[in-house]
Parts: sequence; C-alpha cells; structure tokens
Amino acid sequence: MSSQDKAKVMELVKEKNVRFIRLWFTDVLGALKSFAITVDELEGALDEGMGFDGSSIEGFARIQESDMVAMPDPKTFTILPWRPTEEAAVARMFCDILQPDGSPYVGDPRYALRRNLKKAADMGYTYYVGPELEYFYFKNSSGTETLDSGGYFDLTPLDVASDLRRETVLALESMGIKVEYSHHEVAPSQHEIDLRYKDALTMADAAMTYRLTVKEIAMKNGVYATFMPKPIFGQNGSGMHTHQSLFLGEKNAFFDPKDKHHLSKTGKSYIAGLLVHAREICSVVAQWVNSYKRLVPGYEAPVYVSWAQRNRSALVRVPMYKPGREKATRVEFRCPDPACNPYLAFSVMLAAGLKGVAENYELPAPVEEDIFEMDEQARAKHGIASLPGSLAEAVAETEKSDLVREALGDHIFEKFIANKKIEWDRYRTHVTQLELDKYLPIL
Repeated sequence: MSSQDKAKVMELVKEKNVRFIRLWFTDVLGALKSFAITVDELEGALDEGMGFDGSSIEGFARIQESDMVAMPDPKTFTILPWRPTEEAAVARMFCDILQPDGSPYVGDPRYALRRNLKKAADMGYTYYVGPELEYFYFKNSSGTETLDSGGYFDLTPLDVASDLRRETVLALESMGIKVEYSHHEVAPSQHEIDLRYKDALTMADAAMTYRLTVKEIAMKNGVYATFMPKPIFGQNGSGMHTHQSLFLGEKNAFFDPKDKHHLSKTGKSYIAGLLVHAREICSVVAQWVNSYKRLVPGYEAPVYVSWAQRNRSALVRVPMYKPGREKATRVEFRCPDPACNPYLAFSVMLAAGLKGVAENYELPAPVEEDIFEMDEQARAKHGIASLPGSLAEAVAETEKSDLVREALGDHIFEKFIANKKIEWDRYRTHVTQLELDKYLPIL
C-alpha cells in the first residue's frame, strides 16, 4: 500500500464528507461480510488494519486461533450510492485478511485469487474476465411471484423492470464499475447486466459489489432480487457465463490471425485445460444444490463438455472474430452461475486453463451440432462427457482434484469440501413436496 494511495483516500473522505467506512471481505462460500468504522479510525485502519474475530466466519479459523486483521485495499475505496451522500456519506473498501503477524491468511478467498494471478504473471500473463451475471426480480423474498412476463431483449411494457436496471447501472458506474449491456433475459422477470472486462481481481471485487447493488436497488424499490441459479421450475436458470482471456502486455495471447478459428496455440491449450478439468472444478463454479437444477438439458445451460463457436449448447464457446477486434478474442465458459464465490471461481478457471497452456494440452475438434439433440451413442462417438449431475457428484470429483487443491490451498479446499458435504446431506435427507405428492397417495 503506497502512501499516495492512503493520502488519496483521506482526501476523498474529507471532500465527500464521508462519516462511515464499511470494510468488506468474503467468506469461503462467497457471502459478503462487512463491518463499519468511523472516519476517526480510518488512518489507523489504513496503517495497521482492523482486528476482528474470525471464528464465526464460514471457512475461517477455529476459535482458538481466531484473531484476524482486515487490511483495507485503498484502490477499492468508493462511495456507496444507495446510502445518504450529503450529510454523512458511507464508503467501502475491500480488505485482504491477514494473520496478526501480518502474513496473508490462507483462508481468505481474495488471497487465493492473488496467488493464482501471480502464477499467471510469472508466466508473463494478465488474466482478464468479463462475467455475465443473470438474476431474477420477485415481488418479495418469500415466493417467486414475477414482475413481468417478458422474454429475451423485450422492451417496455413487457420489461417493467427497465427502470430498476437503469438505476442499478447508474449506481455501478458511480462506483467506477463499467457496464457494457443491460437487458431482459429469457425467463419472466429475469435480467442481465454485463460488466466490461477487467483484470480478475478487480472483477471479483466488482462482481461482489454488483450483487449487493442489484439487491439494494431492488429493496429500495420494494422488490426482491435473487441470484439463485434456478428459482422457477420449467424456466431458464441464471448463469454467469464468464468470458476470459490472457494478455502478454498489450497483446492478446489467444489471437492468431492465421488460424481458421483465429485462436493461437495458447488459446487452444487454455480451452483444452477448461475442458479436461471441467468436471473437477464444477463444484466451485456451481457450488449449490440448486446449481444442478440449472445444469440440465433443455434450458440453454451447458451440460456437455465440448467447445464450439456458434453452438450455445457447448460448455465453452469462442465468440466469432471481428476484423480489427483482436483484443476481443476470448473464450466463454458457460457453466458458472452467479451465486458462486467469484474469487474461487476465477481461481479454478484460471488454474485449469494455465494447466492446459503449461502442458500443451491438445484441443479436440469443435462440435457445432446441437448436443442436446444427440443420443448417448452420438455423444460417445464425439467423445463428449457430461458435467456432474448433482452437487454430490461434483464434490466427489473435486475432492480427488490436485488442481483444485493447489488453486484454492489446503485450508480453503478442505473447508469448502466439508461445507458442501454437509449441504448435500441436509438436502438428501429432506422430504420434498414432490415426494409427498407422488408417493403418499399410493404407498
């Protein structure tokens, strides 16, 4: 942390009449955690961090080793636009979590991403991502009553939430988060706001901010927003298609003008890495029981491990190259959902891709046919595997993965696996209404 960065924060606090600063970080599952300090505590916080008890944070420390330090990152300072801004403004900063001796805490998801980004940097690469986070608006949090019956790209009056999206986009941009698109999605009351690509650490912070901003603006307008992957039976779920690329300085390492797909050897090996390791990273990018209600055939969600350019039934899609847009060459990984922990999701995607690059994985031929229409024999002929069909299956794959263990670190890996096993046990022992409706009258 430079003295210049600290001075800039102190100057902004005075200029914007900030009275409270919220310090943000995430637990292992990606839940946003926060505590507030007054402006009088800010200078000390920037110098030494703020101590807190980590024993009650999911995936953090045991009670006998629970002292933690939240060290604010001054580069993430911004005013929260949904809080009062005239008399007593509220700002936020993301924090890196440290041990009392000042060393990084291995249970901090932000640190896990930093470690993976350093591996990429050691290979000469900068990792850029552009996620597309979909979500639903409902009348309240106790049900799934929708606000509209609109569909993909529909305009008012079918898209009654366009003002909500507009207000959300303005709030995001006031915090320095650039937005590329916003529109109504396929399902009723489903929406998407796409963030302009950034380096992965900046984007992980932005994704966390985005999720809270969407919810705050919705609540302010008397409705509820959710990033639950599949809240409505029979409708499309919400994904977080993640566009990603590696750059060598200013040069896109995925681009090759001579290749018929305009993909370099690096780009092809990166895609191969995502495909080879897709099953073992799936529980991290789609981490909830409900995530696997989305990853089923018939609703545009990817189920099969393949790649293509035009084919949206494939797991990895390479958007078509436009002349003069070399920097836009990228791959789109389509199975993550917006309820994941972005720090961990970006970590495992990068780890899988870099493994492919480092070990020169060979990319199989693209599959441009609709895989959903293929039978099992046709898929086997193309060598197309399936993603895990449940959280239990996904966790079993992850538990065997050296790649995921290395990407997350032993602490996060073990805490994550343990939490997901508990979640599955609670789910599999629950008696659902479907079972009662089906079996009670006949058994």
